[in-house]
Amino acid sequence: QLQLVESGGGLVQPGGSLRLSCAVSGDTLDYYAIGWFRQAPGKEREGVSCITSGYYAEYYIDSVKGRFTISRDNAKNTVYLQMNSLRPGDTAVYYCAVPTERYYCSGSQSAYYYWGQGTQVTVSS
Repeated sequence: QLQLVESGGGLVQPGGSLRLSCAVSGDTLDYYAIGWFRQAPGKEREGVSCITSGYYAEYYIDSVKGRFTISRDNAKNTVYLQMNSLRPGDTAVYYCAVPTERYYCSGSQSAYYYWGQGTQVTVSS
């Protein structure tokens, strides 16, 4: 049984930065991959980034490559998403999630079993 809680969202100017956190409880983080998803109003939820367990492979959708960085601190049971050079198109509710096959990343929402409540990111002038 896992619980995930996102934090760090807010309102920022275009070009600004935010760091999102995903705090995991109920088990140690070491054995779990963590994905970040986002959903804007009227749009499908999309995978943004993911980090695997083990050797910590990182994955990003093309639109955020070079701007977003995913990282994990297993000692703190926390995964981070550093978001730089934010654009209005990044505005969405951001969710972290753990896949059913716990070690492995997937870009598909259906592959994830545990979800946080989401945190709002708004990029606007």
